[in-house]
Amino acid sequence: MSKSSTVANYQSRLNRVVEFLYQHLDDELRIEDLAEVAHLSPYHWHRIYTAMQGETVAVTIKRLRLERAANSLANSSTSVSDIALAARYSSTEAFSRAFKDRYLQSPAAYRIAGSHNEYKNANLLKDSTRFDVQIRPLHLNACASVPHRGSYMQINHAMGTLMGALAEQGLMSNATRMLAIFEDDPEITPQEHLSSAACVPIEAATQLSSPLVRTELYSGDYAMLRYVGPYADMQDAYQWLYGVWLPASGREAADAPNVEEYLNNPQEVAPTELETMMCLPLRSENTSLGESK
Repeated sequence: MSKSSTVANYQSRLNRVVEFLYQHLDDELRIEDLAEVAHLSPYHWHRIYTAMQGETVAVTIKRLRLERAANSLANSSTSVSDIALAARYSSTEAFSRAFKDRYLQSPAAYRIAGSHNEYKNANLLKDSTRFDVQIRPLHLNACASVPHRGSYMQINHAMGTLMGALAEQGLMSNATRMLAIFEDDPEITPQEHLSSAACVPIEAATQLSSPLVRTELYSGDYAMLRYVGPYADMQDAYQWLYGVWLPASGREAADAPNVEEYLNNPQEVAPTELETMMCLPLRSENTSLGESK
């Protein structure tokens, strides 16, 4: 087995662990059980995980539970005490300390004044000029992708699989751009049926093997909104883009999925510093409203 294949094999095993963690965040997670999921030696697997993932399993679990908590704070009216309990903290105070350490605000302050709040206000005021939206093509066509079905907040499942497969097939580079496409409206589609995919651009002639599939992106203009803040906060930004900016723009959404490009790494920066380019596909400018493309 080549060195690149060995690395990909290890990464695939660790991806299974991360996927297991996502699916069992409400459970008591034991290190020895995770070794079985990884199919690695119980004596050494956690050192391998920490070295390759850049964080311990305990930190991963804490990060994922806090991400879920941030989503609940931004997008629901669930009480802080119930969110703390769901995140498996023994008290609201302990949860608040951990949350503030990562998100730089208390849970209550985050709910009121997180990065989503400015978009909430712009939605209420119908202010279509509050944020800068650039209109331009993505200048990308073919992508290697790994499909995902389920919560959009768990697209990392597919991203981990994508990274491992790219490494195994010798398609990784320092210039690899991380994107995701989102097919369905989460407001009307049951969470378990949501379709999305993790993607990276490839050359048109690139040959792909399973689990990678070729995806062709929409080649026209996109409305691009640069969002800074936790991924969980983006719902209000999408509502502003669709409900305020788009009607005022004179443009119409194209019959193609949204694209997000992730401009930095959630393992390297605080959630409040995450940068995402939100890309809404637009019909040709000379196509009038209600007219087919």
